[in-house]
Amino acid sequence: MRIMGRRRALVGVLAGSLLLAGCNAGPGQVGAAVIVDGKTVSVDRVQQLIDKAVREHPYGQQLASEHKLDLVGREIVRQEVLHDLTERAARREGVQVDESLVVNALQNDPLAKPMEANPQNDPAISVQQLVARVRDHRESLVDAAVQTQLAMKYLDKLTVTFDFSSISSTDATGSDADKLREQAIEKAKRFAASPTAAAEVIEQDKTAPGTKVDVGLKLPAIQSPGIASTVLFGIQPNTVTAFQPSPEQPVWVIAVVRERAADKPVATDQATQPSAQQLAGVGIRLLQPYLDQVDLKVNPRYGVWDVVGMDLAPNESSKKGIVLPVHGAAPQNP
Repeated sequence: MRIMGRRRALVGVLAGSLLLAGCNAGPGQVGAAVIVDGKTVSVDRVQQLIDKAVREHPYGQQLASEHKLDLVGREIVRQEVLHDLTERAARREGVQVDESLVVNALQNDPLAKPMEANPQNDPAISVQQLVARVRDHRESLVDAAVQTQLAMKYLDKLTVTFDFSSISSTDATGSDADKLREQAIEKAKRFAASPTAAAEVIEQDKTAPGTKVDVGLKLPAIQSPGIASTVLFGIQPNTVTAFQPSPEQPVWVIAVVRERAADKPVATDQATQPSAQQLAGVGIRLLQPYLDQVDLKVNPRYGVWDVVGMDLAPNESSKKGIVLPVHGAAPQNP
């Protein structure tokens, strides 16, 4: 399947995709915001970028007045981690960005305009856009282009086969939301207890009112680009995850991946044309396996790394879900 003209897609990413869209500190981490395989980004550097956001961007000033600059700090650390993973993926996959496209994009720099207060986007996306502007613009644009190239390379090849159950509620707010999360994580731990545990739990769930289950479900990424950006497509076989596909819906999915393939195009008559934002999300998700190859240390002042969200959570209890290996199952290579 031809997803889209590659050069046209990359021009779009370079020109505007960004507009669309741990451990305790030890002696080696004094003064470090994050360390990735020995490469350090200092607390001072993060603070400099936060100061730049407030100094140059009305949206940064708005966040400062709302006492939300911690969001900016976490996003700076997140983008630094993703930058490292993106460079690793580019080397391994042989992905390069056409230099002429970079030059053209920088001549009409989409990140040059100050970000106004009260943006219309989702707050998380708005903070991402703000941080992209205070980072080195070339680096931000190239990272986005590489991530999109990765998505285009694998979107029509990537498939996961999994068994799943679900948990839902009539209310997605407050204590009900917290309880739902706890129930989902507890079920994920039951799934991961042994190689046969998930099948046993799913069999019991078949008769539970309002619970959806399936076994051996094969889902191509190209059939559902939105789901392809979730943790389900980033984990290896014999791994369990619990996550909430949509924050707006009070439904959690608990799944164990049985197979993951990305070696040949998938024949399907249900292909969906991905948006630029979906391609960006899939590209970031394809960086997830590289986390197993690096020694990542995040200063607790910025939170903890959340593999489900591929971002930073303020603390363990606010992570967007959980990922667990199946106990007793044969290890799988990425």
